[in-house]
Amino acid sequence: MKKNPLNKTHFLIVVACIFFLFSAARGKASDLSPLKIQGPLAFCGETVPLDDPEIYERLEYELLLSACNESQVIFWIKRSGRYMIYIEEILKKNNLPDDLKYMVIIESSLLPHAGSSKGAVGFWQFIKETGFRYGMTINSAIDDRRNIFISTQAAADYLRDLYKMFNSWTLAAAAYNMGETGLQSEMILQRITDYYKLYLPLETQRYVFRIIAAKLILSDPQKYGFKLTKDDLYPPLQFDRVELTCSQDTPIGVIAQAANTYFKVIKDMNPQIRGYYLCKGTHTILVPKGSGKDFPARFDRFLNQWLSESEQNIYEVQQGDTLSSIAARFHITAASLRVWNRLGGNNLRPGDRLIIYPVKPLTEQ
Repeated sequence: MKKNPLNKTHFLIVVACIFFLFSAARGKASDLSPLKIQGPLAFCGETVPLDDPEIYERLEYELLLSACNESQVIFWIKRSGRYMIYIEEILKKNNLPDDLKYMVIIESSLLPHAGSSKGAVGFWQFIKETGFRYGMTINSAIDDRRNIFISTQAAADYLRDLYKMFNSWTLAAAAYNMGETGLQSEMILQRITDYYKLYLPLETQRYVFRIIAAKLILSDPQKYGFKLTKDDLYPPLQFDRVELTCSQDTPIGVIAQAANTYFKVIKDMNPQIRGYYLCKGTHTILVPKGSGKDFPARFDRFLNQWLSESEQNIYEVQQGDTLSSIAARFHITAASLRVWNRLGGNNLRPGDRLIIYPVKPLTEQ
């Protein structure tokens, strides 16, 4: 493989990383002992060929770039406290290597709403087609790619299939990044079955090294100058799971009331829910720990209350009405009308029924 020399910008980044990281951690920039990558080293039980100078250099480069981004690594470590226990449980349940958990760090930095220019979304950065293939719901109302449990199980299923295809976790990871068809094509063309010897898209050439760099740092943060205690980590999610059946699209505010909490908590705990309503159907969602008890009874009560109030607050659109004129009449904003009634534009027709939540006139507030 032909080496790509570091350009000036990358060179300056590496120099800055060395100076910042190790002058802070060791008191002098010339002490690079924390950088020393010790062998043997493996990814999912497969040996990383560190005795090859090029492989060592590529890994060292990714380790430097990752470690010098101090704020990013700190958030990796802190968010790991919130999510990693559940990822590890799912991987273990599926008899998959624990090292695969570091992929999610590189994919999304453990951010549920992460997205890419290619349309990949969520913790494991699934594109729609692959998400559909592995049973995820992805539409205007629900996007399971943002659900840590559903998306991790889908990733486990996908990675297992990739391993069966390539008989290598390293190649499975590469295929996860670039697609199995693309990787197969390159292997046939180049007559190479070793990831470390394949010439692949540059992002994929770096991908496994970035995962291994994340593994090195998160396995021993203090070695790289990150001295966080257990108390510094974000605590694991605390929740009850509840099942509810919505006979129609139901406001999240009603669900929040039934869970003894508020709108933002339900949205944050269930990032797969899009918009302001939970769509018609049966759903399993997370609610704050302890609020699952008697949730169904409270849900029915608050839902019936909302339905009753909605019927009392219906406005029927008249000829000549516009969104702006209706908003002005009820001393509210057009934006509020759009949200309450899920309107995509300004087009109204006589006879349309709009929910108008009662508020005081703006002049009285």
